Amino acid sequence: MLHLLLVPHLTELSLRTCPHLASTAIARLVSVRCKSLSSLDLQGCSRIPSAVLVDLLEGLPGLTQLNLSETQCDTRVLAAVGGSCLHLRELAISNCKRLSAASLLYLAYDPSAGSFCCPRLQVLSVEGLEPAAGGHGLVGALAFLLLGLPSLKSLVHRLASQAISLIHSQRFDRVQLAPGFPSLEELTRSQRATLECRGITLPLKRLAEVGEPLLPAVSAVCPGLEEVTVLLADGPGLAQGFWSWKALTHLTLDCEGNRHLGELVPELACLGGQLHSLSLGGFSLEESAFHALLSRCPSLQTFSASLIPPVAWGATEQQLAPEAMQGASCLQPLAFPQLRAFSLLLAPCDGSSSPPPQAVGLQASLVSLLRHSPLLVTLALVCLPFSLDEVFERVLEPPGVALGHLRRLSLSHSEVSPPTVRRLLALDNPLSHVALGGCPSIHRRHHSELLRVVRQQGLDVCITWD
Repeated sequence: MLHLLLVPHLTELSLRTCPHLASTAIARLVSVRCKSLSSLDLQGCSRIPSAVLVDLLEGLPGLTQLNLSETQCDTRVLAAVGGSCLHLRELAISNCKRLSAASLLYLAYDPSAGSFCCPRLQVLSVEGLEPAAGGHGLVGALAFLLLGLPSLKSLVHRLASQAISLIHSQRFDRVQLAPGFPSLEELTRSQRATLECRGITLPLKRLAEVGEPLLPAVSAVCPGLEEVTVLLADGPGLAQGFWSWKALTHLTLDCEGNRHLGELVPELACLGGQLHSLSLGGFSLEESAFHALLSRCPSLQTFSASLIPPVAWGATEQQLAPEAMQGASCLQPLAFPQLRAFSLLLAPCDGSSSPPPQAVGLQASLVSLLRHSPLLVTLALVCLPFSLDEVFERVLEPPGVALGHLRRLSLSHSEVSPPTVRRLLALDNPLSHVALGGCPSIHRRHHSELLRVVRQQGLDVCITWD
């Protein structure tokens, strides 16, 4: 029946969810009938031969979005893309086993015509393409794309930052490109002449997997980055140039070594106000630093953190008296008028850690944040080592409209009682999913009771538990 849907006025077609239907015959029908296509997604459609892909793409010059990941895409296909798809803005060619580093060159340059290609390409994903021995060929090919595609704003590959570092150092002596293509030196001279400046800058806006040693080079070549993922190694301090991105709004920091959260607090003093998204992984939790860090990021829309709890919680965290919580609540309020997603996960404590604490400071931070985040839609508090009952009791204290927009809630592997869950279900909000897997105080009978409450009250809520 698929051929009945391939009509001339079709502008978007995705066969990703039914790759077994994407045959040679279907591809030829698309090329004949669907001349108006602007978006084509063939991810996983590995039954279509590369020669057929070439014919298909040469007949669809109006494409602006194209996904050929996990297909038989090869050098001939990329040459067809470069020569025919002049309006292309987004291209995905990840995990294509027939591609090589040399294949990528044809996206930016046509050696037969002696001209550059894909002048409007902004987003390119080439994940899964691994370098040959030495790796210089692939890094050089990525550098060729960065220099030869004038509109490129996102290059998704784990070696992209190394290619940027190569451009910064201009040590091209070990890079040998295929005959017929301009050298990296020629591309560099051409861009310098165009920009009329000494240094090379690229228009990239998004970059992932930037190793900490490469940060100075990346910040110098890509001053306009808006979204970046940085891999921090073990060691004191942060690399110079880390906070020089004036347009940065989305920051992910993955810590591979032993780093304390407090290291980020002074650095975020000048950067935090512009961030819309902050994701942290692998840092050691310090309660005061956690609160101070959040207070420096008032414009956050999404926040996620996967942290390591301290080996020994501070003395104040061992106080169980109510006045301890009252004292901690005197901290600077955390107000996030635009926050829509908040996730906090603590790694499970091993036997060497102190007993589960009250963690007064962390509780107070959560209470303040949840009470003053009116647009929160997604909330995840996972593996927290203290009871969340008092946290939610204080969050829901009148006056206030906390959690009024909440849709998804995960309390997996945290301590929360059935009465607190029932109170959360009774809130006037669009809550649709609650995850309680691994909660030590929620047993099978409690799960059954909660499901009965949902049915009796006619709630459209899915409660997962195991």
